[in-house]
Amino acid sequence: MKKIEKSVADAYFRARTTMIIIYLTIGVIVSYGVVLFAEPLSQITFNGFPLHYYMGAQGAILTFIILLFINAVVSDKIDKKYGIDAKRNESISAGKTYDH
Repeated sequence: MKKIEKSVADAYFRARTTMIIIYLTIGVIVSYGVVLFAEPLSQITFNGFPLHYYMGAQGAILTFIILLFINAVVSDKIDKKYGIDAKRNESISAGKTYDH
């Protein structure tokens, strides 16, 4: 199995952790921020509904689904940047290890 330098591994996990923190922050803002500011947001309409109602009913779920897709794309880019090979990881997880 290919060894990864500690500095590269630390940078990789720092990038991944930063992205997770950003996603969680967006999730908290969408979930709880809308509730905290429901009264001022009721003046704004989206699809004919007050924004606070829409975000509570559908917007938060749509935001989380969009974040899942964004996470997949960003994670692939981070993996490529730090030399993480998806095909190699699949073969290793299947029990087919080899050294290069």
